[in-house]
Amino acid sequence: MKDLKFPIHFSFKINTLANDFTAKDANGRTVAYVKQKLFKLKEAITIYSDENKTRVDYTIAANQWLDFSAAYAFKDAGGTNIGKVAGKGWSSIWKANYEIIDQNDKLQYRVSENNPWVKVLDSVVGEIPILGFFTGYMFHPTYNVTNLRGEAIVKLKKQPSFFGKEFKLELVKPIDNNDDERIILGLMMLILLERRRG
Repeated sequence: MKDLKFPIHFSFKINTLANDFTAKDANGRTVAYVKQKLFKLKEAITIYSDENKTRVDYTIAANQWLDFSAAYAFKDAGGTNIGKVAGKGWSSIWKANYEIIDQNDKLQYRVSENNPWVKVLDSVVGEIPILGFFTGYMFHPTYNVTNLRGEAIVKLKKQPSFFGKEFKLELVKPIDNNDDERIILGLMMLILLERRRG
């Protein structure tokens, strides 16, 4: 995932049992195909170069049993640790809060949900027969990635779509030190976690 052209679009497949999605850049080029392995006691995510799964570029794995405060480690194709994303424990129950950490276990970026009420309304209305079918068009959570100075770097927003299957990642400020792959891997994991939470 080098030389990415923003915005990046994430599209979930709704015709499979697996929790899979494709990432495409502004030129429509597939930059990743993300596949979550089902029925695992620990999260197991594989990121391929394309939808044909011709090459594994990255893996993401939980470092403890399933838990909302678990950390998820990123490794490249050679098995080298390149960082992780971690939930902020109890503070993430009400509002999504995550930290993106580099390969040296140093905090680099924070990810936070703009308005937790959007997700609450999405979950509540989603339980109403018939009306719940349209929540993907009514509620659109937004997540900001900020650097340690509190400056927004990228913004991830759910797009109007049935079943909440479309997300858009926009660049707000240039990313420092070629950290784009770590940020995008962190957001890929966040999307999977937040979709499961509702």
